[in-house]
Amino acid sequence: MTNPTRGRLAFVPPRYGAEIVGGSEAVMREAAQGLASRGWDVEILTTCARDHYTWANEYPAGTTTEDDVVVHRFPVERPRAKRSRARVDERIVAGDPISAKQQRAWLDGLFRVPELFNRLVVTADRYDAVILSPYLFWTTVTAATVAPDRTVVMPCLHDEPYAYLDVLRPVLADVARLWFLSEPEHQLAHRIAHLPAHDVTGAGVHVPEQYRPEKFRERHHLERPFILFAGRRERGKGWDWLGNAFHFAIQQYDVPFDLVAIGVGPAGAPVDTSGRVHVLGYLDHDEVADAFAAATAYIQPSTNESFSRTIMESWLAGTPVLASMGSEVLQWHCDRSGGGLTFGDEFDLAQCLSFLAAAPANADLLARAGREYVLANYRWDVVLDAMEASLRELTCGPS
Repeated sequence: MTNPTRGRLAFVPPRYGAEIVGGSEAVMREAAQGLASRGWDVEILTTCARDHYTWANEYPAGTTTEDDVVVHRFPVERPRAKRSRARVDERIVAGDPISAKQQRAWLDGLFRVPELFNRLVVTADRYDAVILSPYLFWTTVTAATVAPDRTVVMPCLHDEPYAYLDVLRPVLADVARLWFLSEPEHQLAHRIAHLPAHDVTGAGVHVPEQYRPEKFRERHHLERPFILFAGRRERGKGWDWLGNAFHFAIQQYDVPFDLVAIGVGPAGAPVDTSGRVHVLGYLDHDEVADAFAAATAYIQPSTNESFSRTIMESWLAGTPVLASMGSEVLQWHCDRSGGGLTFGDEFDLAQCLSFLAAAPANADLLARAGREYVLANYRWDVVLDAMEASLRELTCGPS
């Protein structure tokens, strides 16, 4: 283990582990490991949950060491009154006014981790900085009150009704520092709250040592060229919309692609009857890289993005991106990189797919531009430099 020389950090994500599917969780884990490798003494305070649908306690509580990082896991407490939270959630999404009491009940109604909070209260003085993410969960909102003068929040903010709730605003306004993953996320935060010191650090993406696209196609018996979807198969990530839009494209435009989905999703996801959609589920990291390289394009239909790690993984694999123009972040990345096409509705998507089929050489030019963009801006060494500079300013003051 590296001898700690630069300070002691506590990272507090709601879930932690290499098999966890989630952008903020991946960034927190890899940032923690990267800073540990640079000489920081890093500890993780997290839950025993693996699945963000059930929040069931699947990992054992207690302390372990994983990749030079000490991990403390605490059991989740789930409330019984799920229906009342669901009703409040519907009102929030609809834009109805919600009282402060209802907002707090909504926050507490998903899960609570009292033992984690108590541990942080007792040990907070040990840490030079406490790093929290994402903005939306009990772990972040509650932990931000323990040592706000030494707390850094990486909000992973989306332009969604939850972001404007009063109960969540202190996470943006009342801590020592904020780390943003993109410029549109930074500008959104300014529209919501008066901000403390902050930096646009971005997020890092590891460059795989190799890609094996043919092996991926053979293993999963994929005969047609395909478009890839990666991540959580949820309505909020555009999965339901994508299923309908893809079938529109193959029925009305006869596009020659299948759709392959990797990642996790809730039970009872819609079943495809066309034979053109393949849901492969969770894959290990090496096979995920192979999936990106094997795809004709990666599609990102989500409008709720603060960075979008998956489009970076696609570009690194030499694969162009199709992205929703409903996300300022995705539009920003595509405009800056020249590596992707954006769509507004199913007609646009069908046109994008038709273009890929008709102009593979032009699609390759998009992919090359995207790869250069990622290598120039989102290598982990560049991002860790930015995070370390921010931490030095927090712990030592401006130089």
